[in-house]
Amino acid sequence: MLGLRLDRILAATAMALVLAATSGANAETPNDPVAHESATTTADSVTTTGTVPASATPAATPVGAAAPDAATPAATPDVAGEPVAETPARAESVPAAPPVPQAVTETRAPDPFASLDPADRPIAEKIRDLLAAKVDRIFAGKKEHAAVEAFYQNRTLAPLWLEKGVENQRARAAIARLRAADTDGLDLSDYKLPDFAATATADALAEAELKFTETILTYARHVQAGRFSYAAVSKNIELPQRPPDTAEILTKLADAQDAGKALDEFSPPQKGYQALKGKLAELRKRSGAGAGNEISDGPDLKLAKAPMEDPRVPRLRERLGLKGDASDLHYDSRLAEAVKKYQRANELRITGMLDAQTVRELNGPPRDRQIDTIIANMERWRWLPRDLGKNHVIVNLPDYTLRLIRNGSLLWTTRIVIGKTAMPTPLLTETMKFITVNPTWNVPQSIVQNEYLPALEQDPTVLDRMGLKVVRDRDGSVHIYQPPGDANALGRLRFNFPNRFDVYQHDTPDKHLFKEERRAYSHGCMRVQDPVKYAELLLSIERPNEGYTEDKIRRLFGHEEQDIQFPAPIPVHLTYQTAFVDDDGQLAIRPDIYGLDSRVLASIKTERGMIDVASKERDHDAVQSATASARRPVRQPPPTTVSFFQTLFGGGGVQSFPPPRPPNRIR
Repeated sequence: MLGLRLDRILAATAMALVLAATSGANAETPNDPVAHESATTTADSVTTTGTVPASATPAATPVGAAAPDAATPAATPDVAGEPVAETPARAESVPAAPPVPQAVTETRAPDPFASLDPADRPIAEKIRDLLAAKVDRIFAGKKEHAAVEAFYQNRTLAPLWLEKGVENQRARAAIARLRAADTDGLDLSDYKLPDFAATATADALAEAELKFTETILTYARHVQAGRFSYAAVSKNIELPQRPPDTAEILTKLADAQDAGKALDEFSPPQKGYQALKGKLAELRKRSGAGAGNEISDGPDLKLAKAPMEDPRVPRLRERLGLKGDASDLHYDSRLAEAVKKYQRANELRITGMLDAQTVRELNGPPRDRQIDTIIANMERWRWLPRDLGKNHVIVNLPDYTLRLIRNGSLLWTTRIVIGKTAMPTPLLTETMKFITVNPTWNVPQSIVQNEYLPALEQDPTVLDRMGLKVVRDRDGSVHIYQPPGDANALGRLRFNFPNRFDVYQHDTPDKHLFKEERRAYSHGCMRVQDPVKYAELLLSIERPNEGYTEDKIRRLFGHEEQDIQFPAPIPVHLTYQTAFVDDDGQLAIRPDIYGLDSRVLASIKTERGMIDVASKERDHDAVQSATASARRPVRQPPPTTVSFFQTLFGGGGVQSFPPPRPPNRIR
């Protein structure tokens, strides 16, 4: 087929040349206009379309007919229809067809800055150059640089903070928010603000643009996740501490109608944080320590048959969150009960009397110290999950309290015993997965080696009298455990949220410790004052259709360990709040029992850096490891100051592990 088409093209070209030659010959005979017109039309037709007109195409040879002689040209009819002999043409005299010229189209690369305002174009070009530079003088790391570059590329390198070469409304709103950084307990000196108006050249404007972008990224990280890693404070912490993603920050600000409000949304949303933020603002409005709110010194006030009157009563009532008439100066029973509650909460002698010590405590530390305490607590709030969970358990270690939250509201609270200062309870976030009824206490090897074996050498019957069992393995190792029962160091219930610290919440036979105001006695675990009620409420959330009551739970008590599984794990947050706003709206300050406030404040002054976020895979591995370790003994640091009998009863820090045989499971 291709050969046939080529033959036709060559034949058409030859025909056109023949016609052109004929036309030239006929020019000598101008008396034949028709022939001249026919030849011209045919030649034009060939030249214009590149194909041979039907009238100029040789007829196909019928099948069986003799092919015409190649040297004899076909006859061309004249006007009257009679054939006219053509002048023979020699093949060697036919020149080659000239090449057909092709149209040349010049292609230009699209202008990447065509959509920009002419004033922004040179700035965008300089932004491109700065981002392409090998040496990065602006951004904190390669990942951040790459994310920023991708963001600007997606917006055709248009400035984010400039419009037509001048500072835009987005920049003004963001700068105003950063000027108020101290309202979140942050330091404005950490955030360098630009002066776009004083910058004239495109180079300087582009650099100011990118430097302000870095400032915004730093602020968003600080206000959401903190200024440094919690590892700078303690190894006894395991919290999420999630900084925002670079692309998320920039996209949110680019899309926001108000950049200031968008930045404010990065601050922790928890009620506890926001309440402290409000108290911080109140304190900063005052001109001096306790200005206008101090309770002056005076005689002791106590409840009497004839109520005592004192001009300090209205201020005392206000300080304790009680309502009353400002003209009422009587120290009555309602006020005395409020004073008792305050004394109990602040580890004072509980008398219900307004004495000098209570007045000093009510006036609190100097304003600057209170502000520092609030700032340290706000920093720790940033380490916690932004969403604590619709249902969750939150423990405040310095307050020695546990609170159960259901559907975002307080359902129940109780007292707890926490780790002593030498063995502090960790700060962590985990999920409670099951309750163990009738737990077995497997004694940690550190206590076995340092306490129990020396005691056995002095008295071979001492452990039997305490209800402990000794198992000596063939390899010489000694395993000591305490079977389930009323005297078990873990009591009747253990609440499990597997973690790398191997701590949990549990019952205890030592109920007398809950009467004390300072309750730091354990080896790290938390003892719950009313564990049966706690279990009932947890199961009302987790297994609401199974009718768990305190009585039903007590009927499970016996000598066989069993687990009650949770269909949906409940988040547990172990927090360290030395400053918080109580249920009456008052600022409460608690002793810094583990010394974390001072370490946080020191780190605020000295530590700055990117926060290393653990990968999901590493988080998963840590949880899996913790879950496994909850099912086997681990070595504990030797208790250097705890005696044998304190370990069993008074000092009480214990670790729990399962019995030799698997427990029954209620799924």
